[in-house]
Amino acid sequence: MKETENKATPLTFTDANFKEQVLGSELPVLVDFWAAWCPPCQKLGPTIDELASEFDGVAKIGKLDVDVNTRIAADFNVSSIPTVLLFSGGKVVETISGLNDRSLYAAAIRKLLGRESPPA
Repeated sequence: MKETENKATPLTFTDANFKEQVLGSELPVLVDFWAAWCPPCQKLGPTIDELASEFDGVAKIGKLDVDVNTRIAADFNVSSIPTVLLFSGGKVVETISGLNDRSLYAAAIRKLLGRESPPA
């Protein structure tokens, strides 16, 4: 096994791929709505990277730049960033606003997966 196989990176969601990648996903999806100029968004970035590796193959973890993808941000009424939306079956099932501890995001994903502990 290559070392890089354990280093999944967050997906990049856009106005163009959101319907297919998020709303049409069979897996639960975490979307980090962020912008490059936002200091709390920058602080959340490494957490999103870790979650992408931890939940690789069982959930989709990705980011959507609100400055580039204004339609999706508007469609979901994202008015402050960072905002994290969790989707299941194409529907928003949880909203987490602001910068929070990694454990909050991980617990929300595990809840969607129906498990209390991290994947093996």
